[in-house]
Amino acid sequence: MGETKLKRILSLDGGGIRGVLTGKVLEALEDKLNEVYAKKYGAPREKPIRLGEYFDMIAGTSTGGILTCVLLCPSDDDPTYPRFSAKDAVDLYLKNGPNIFKPTLFGRLPGFLEGFGGSKFGDGSIADTLKSYLKEKRLSDLMKPCLITTYDIQERQAVFFTSHEAQKKENKDFLLWEVCRSTSAAPTYFPPASARSGDDFMLHTIDGGLFANNPTMCAFIEALKTFRDDSQKLIPVDRLMIVSIGTGEIKKKYLFEEAVKWGMLKWVKPIIDIMMTGVSETVDYQLRKLFKTIDCSDQYHRIMPDLGNANPEMDDISPKNLEALRQAGIKTADLNDDALDRIAKMLIENH
Repeated sequence: MGETKLKRILSLDGGGIRGVLTGKVLEALEDKLNEVYAKKYGAPREKPIRLGEYFDMIAGTSTGGILTCVLLCPSDDDPTYPRFSAKDAVDLYLKNGPNIFKPTLFGRLPGFLEGFGGSKFGDGSIADTLKSYLKEKRLSDLMKPCLITTYDIQERQAVFFTSHEAQKKENKDFLLWEVCRSTSAAPTYFPPASARSGDDFMLHTIDGGLFANNPTMCAFIEALKTFRDDSQKLIPVDRLMIVSIGTGEIKKKYLFEEAVKWGMLKWVKPIIDIMMTGVSETVDYQLRKLFKTIDCSDQYHRIMPDLGNANPEMDDISPKNLEALRQAGIKTADLNDDALDRIAKMLIENH
C-alpha cells in the first residue's frame, strides 16, 4: 500500500440487543461496497465483498466486540475471506437474542427484588451461541488487527484484547467465544466471565462498556502505534480514516424531583446508563474536534442511529422490539445513504 493510502478503522459501540441497529447499518455499508465496486470495475466481484476485508482494524465493546469477532472470523477454506457477512451478524441477534436474554429464576423476580440473588440472565445460552458461531477459533486467527475492551475485576485494570498481539504472545491468545463473553459481561445482566490463555494465564472480567462503551478513541491510539512505517514512527493522524457506529441515541430522562430521593439501589441502572452514554458522547466530541483541527473532517464518520419506536433497554427481545430495532436500523441507513456512499467510495479507493 502506498504512503498516500488511508488506514481504515471501524469502531462499534456496546448496547446489548441494540446491536441489531449497528448490524443493519453495517449490512447497508457492505451492500454499498459491492455496488461501488461493481460500478468502478464494470462487474461485481466473484466473491461478494465482506466488511472484514475492507477495514485495516476493527474495534468493539460489548455487543460491538461480538460483532468485531464475527466480522473478522476467517472462512475455514480461505483464511483471507471472512466467514460471515454483515447480514449473518444481524441474524446472530435476531435468531438467538430470545435465547441469550432468557431470565434466570432470580431474574424473573418482580420489581425491586429482580436481580437480588444473581444476574438477570445466565451465561449458558450466550456461551453456546458464541461457540456455535466462532467454534474453536482464537484471537490470533482473526483476519485483521482488532481491539476489544473488557475489565479485569480481580486485577482492577482495563484489558484490551488485540489479535496482532495474540499472534506474537501465547498468553495474549484467547478463545474468541471467551473474548466475546468477557467484553459483554454487563453487570446486573450477565455474571462476570473468565478467559484463559496459555497454561495458566487467566482473566476475570466484566463488560468493557463500563469504561469505553464507545471504543473509538482506544482504536485511534491503537492504530497510531500499530500502523508504524519502516522507521517505526507513529502513523500520522491524517492517514487514518475512522468509521464509528453507535447503538442508538438514548433520550430517556431522569427527573430531578425523583433522583434526589434515590438511594444506592435506585441509582444502579441509571448510573450505568448515564456513564456509558456520557463516555460515548465525550469520545465523539474529542475525535470530531481533532479531525477538524487537522482539516480532515471527512476522514472521521460517526453514525448514531435513531431508536425510532424501539425500546432503549439492552435486553428487550420481544418480537415487537426486535422488529422495531430492525426497522430503525434500515431507516438509519436510508437517512445516512449519502454518508454511506462516501464511506464506501473511500474504502474502495484506499483498499
